[in-house]
Amino acid sequence: MRRVRLKEIGTFYSGLSGKSKSDFSEGNALLVTYRNIFNNPVLNPAIKDTVVVGKDEKQNEVLWGDILITGSSETPADAGMSSVVLFVPKEKIYLNSFCFGFRLNDMNEVLPSYIGHLLRSTSIRTAISKTAFGVTRFNVNRMRFADIEIPLPPLNIQKEIVSILDSFTSLIDKMKQEVEMRKKQMEYYIDSFYGGDFDGMMRLADIPENSVVQISDLGSIIRGKRFVRDDIRTEGQPCIHYGDMYTYYGTKAATAKTFLERDFPKKMRYAHKGDVVIVGAGENDYDIGVGLVWMGEEPAAVHDSCYILKHHQIPMYISYYLRSNIYHQQLKKYVSSGKISSFSAEGLGKVYIPIQPEDKQRQIASNLDTFETYISKLEKMIELRQKQYEYYREKLLTFE
Repeated sequence: MRRVRLKEIGTFYSGLSGKSKSDFSEGNALLVTYRNIFNNPVLNPAIKDTVVVGKDEKQNEVLWGDILITGSSETPADAGMSSVVLFVPKEKIYLNSFCFGFRLNDMNEVLPSYIGHLLRSTSIRTAISKTAFGVTRFNVNRMRFADIEIPLPPLNIQKEIVSILDSFTSLIDKMKQEVEMRKKQMEYYIDSFYGGDFDGMMRLADIPENSVVQISDLGSIIRGKRFVRDDIRTEGQPCIHYGDMYTYYGTKAATAKTFLERDFPKKMRYAHKGDVVIVGAGENDYDIGVGLVWMGEEPAAVHDSCYILKHHQIPMYISYYLRSNIYHQQLKKYVSSGKISSFSAEGLGKVYIPIQPEDKQRQIASNLDTFETYISKLEKMIELRQKQYEYYREKLLTFE
């Protein structure tokens, strides 16, 4: 078993360059997002985002066997996350400008899957985090990244390691597919409870005691206040960062992931118990605008890329509506898209929502809670399997 530097076994390439905001709406080529790489050790082939790329442009395409790497993050520990491409693209795919790619010189010597498992291992992740520099945002130094030394056993040993680890990830993937199926069922019922589609929603107003109103009619929409990751502490005043709305929180939360100093947030704006927090910025226009009900006894300071909706409805009824296609299809009209998508409080306020009697709202929320509870149990089982995988990954990839 020998040790090599990454630059000795492959070459690096950059993500997209020279793109403007308008290039990211109604593009002619597929785009790998930062989040797809960050969240998936194996790249998710169901790519929805697009970018405009001219036929004469010199941009780097993503190919089978490439390892894609996030180039920046808000913390060194999250920098340089990797995802291996294990499908053959049927059309041209390009890489987010905040990321870069690594292409192996000889796949008869090095298995892409082996590198994929290795770059997510604890020892290599520690080495990767040391290549990041910055203050409020940390960027990976690609030259330092290329100098990272890795263990490279013979090909037959690589194959054995990959086979064992893939048996774990295969089981995890099957469980994730079950979760996705249940989520699709839940999406169907969410839409059906709110009218099925926009026209169906509007017809709900014909039923006695029902109405269809704009979100601005529900109460007040308040934008949060700015804070950065460096302001975050492990205890103190609960706070909700917009990025965690995508990666950590679900439809409700009674406790916060992060906190601010007690004397810091005097100027902050807060979500109180029963308020709905809505994320107003993100990488794309199809899941931006999701929300959560703050259920904590203590108010939570809210990031300025989010809005606080104060209202007099059943909170979970609103939260689930914010996951519906009916809502998102309306909201898209008010989203300004680019490298970062966003919408204003005014745009959010123009979106229509069906208002049903309180007992009906409770029933709908209860039915959807049942789905969410079952999905949550499946996700906890996945977490346990993931820990098993990580245990064996560390055992197999620690060559001592």
